[in-house]
Amino acid sequence: MIRGPKSDPRLPSGFVRRLAALCRKETLQILRDPSSNIIAFLLPVVLLFIFGYGINLDSYGLRVGLVMEDSSPEARLFAASLYGSPYLRITTTQHRAEMERALTEGRVRGFVVIPQDFAEKLKRPGATAPLLVVTDGAEPNTASFVENYVRSAWEGWLQQRAADSGRPINPAVTIEPRFWFNPSAESRNYLIPGSITVIMTVIGAMLTSLVVAREWERGTMEALLASPVTRAELLLSKVLPYYALGIISLFLCVGVSVFLLHVPFRGSVVVLWMLGSLFLGSALGLGLLLSTVTRNQFNAAQAALNAAFLPALILSGFIYEIRSMPVVIRAITYLVPARYFVAAMQTLFQAGTVWSVLGHSMLFLALASVFFLGLTALKTRRQLE
Repeated sequence: MIRGPKSDPRLPSGFVRRLAALCRKETLQILRDPSSNIIAFLLPVVLLFIFGYGINLDSYGLRVGLVMEDSSPEARLFAASLYGSPYLRITTTQHRAEMERALTEGRVRGFVVIPQDFAEKLKRPGATAPLLVVTDGAEPNTASFVENYVRSAWEGWLQQRAADSGRPINPAVTIEPRFWFNPSAESRNYLIPGSITVIMTVIGAMLTSLVVAREWERGTMEALLASPVTRAELLLSKVLPYYALGIISLFLCVGVSVFLLHVPFRGSVVVLWMLGSLFLGSALGLGLLLSTVTRNQFNAAQAALNAAFLPALILSGFIYEIRSMPVVIRAITYLVPARYFVAAMQTLFQAGTVWSVLGHSMLFLALASVFFLGLTALKTRRQLE
């Protein structure tokens, strides 16, 4: 067993000089390593565009059939309202059996039947004309979209008809929706902040999961252990340069989101920096811990993807609703730092600086950073084994 020299007490200026030298060494190594720059600057932008354009919970151009059993002017006016919807792509026929066959073969996601007595019932006082909406229940979300879009077109047509005729529609009570924080109701506006969380989790863990393992594989760890460098100096020299890279990546992602993807940002940049710093502390600490334990770059990278990416994607509330999960899984999500950063980022982007949400997230992220960095310090030993 080879042990490095004991850390002799020196003046704080000596600590600063050694730390600066180690950070300079690590920075030069980053600049000479193309993979670190790709991970820090190119990968976040690529992933952000993939998440921003690839994951979209809004459905446009749904293929919907229309069976025109009634050819009256009223029926044609309602059919025109369906054609005018940007969410629907209408295929018209006069035979219900033909549309049933198209639904079975998957050529349409649902169909609307305007029955023969549509106009006749519509003329009766206090009566509304029935519509039949048939959807593909094999995909419940898509079926719900079809139903809601047809219902919206129907209600809009009734209101327009009442305005033209000067008579109130039946029922007299109508719904006037208001969407707070996301007036356009676009899923991208809350998916993009969550995407940034997943990206920063991967970037932070990937960047530091390689640094210590790389020192062991290249044989330079022995030289570091033989120097008068303390454990704190060694860890700080591994964290600070990659923290700077992570913060640059975070603001790069936010800039792309705001200026290229046109997602509104209503919060404070200073608060964003504070939250990003705390979250990066936990992500970088996790990566350093894995790198310290495995001492192998390939194993550390694989472990980082499984320990960081999957929980951030599945258990953070980014895509899947946490309240819909089983109780045991919901309990586990409280231990995932990405859950709190997702909530904080969505709040900053859509609502602004709401401290009742952000303060809670900051507290947990601070505890997570202390835990992972502290555990890494305990696992780091100044000796060869």
